[in-house]
Amino acid sequence: MLAAAAEVIRERGLDRARVSDVAERAGTSAPSVLYYFASKAELLREALVSAEEGYYEQLERELIGIESARERLVKIVGGGAADGDYDAALWMELWAKALSDPELAATRAELDGRWRRTIAEVVRYGQERGEFGAAEPEGFALLLGSLLDGLAVQIALGDAEVTPQRAQELSFALAERELGCELRAMA
Repeated sequence: MLAAAAEVIRERGLDRARVSDVAERAGTSAPSVLYYFASKAELLREALVSAEEGYYEQLERELIGIESARERLVKIVGGGAADGDYDAALWMELWAKALSDPELAATRAELDGRWRRTIAEVVRYGQERGEFGAAEPEGFALLLGSLLDGLAVQIALGDAEVTPQRAQELSFALAERELGCELRAMA
């Protein structure tokens, strides 16, 4: 049901998504959807949290097999600047609704915190291994995470100047400058 909700919200936006559309996509009834989710905002929150869980499970499986911190960061940048970031539309809905919904604001803070912690952990790991310079991990994570998020929005909006390749180039340039390492050759 959450995957169906995510698809409908990505296609139509939260305001135009109808419970009946989600139910039809999920192969169930509208009352069944409403039984599990009290509002469309709750449906958005749960759909995005579910999508993010899937992203982090996959990322963790991929990172476990990569010893180099630089290669790990390349993997994170590649995923964060993906072609049309599949979940960017969900994130844009969340950001807009979080301005006036405290529960969605809390979900946003939790998910953004996880994103930044993931980046910071890779930076600390790279510093321990001598692959990265003395940048402050949390500050760098905030900077890179914000850059990737902003570029993902532009990619999702179809900005002709912001392609996934350009987003990666800009993100690698930032990381190389801040961390004192070479990443583009590894991409």
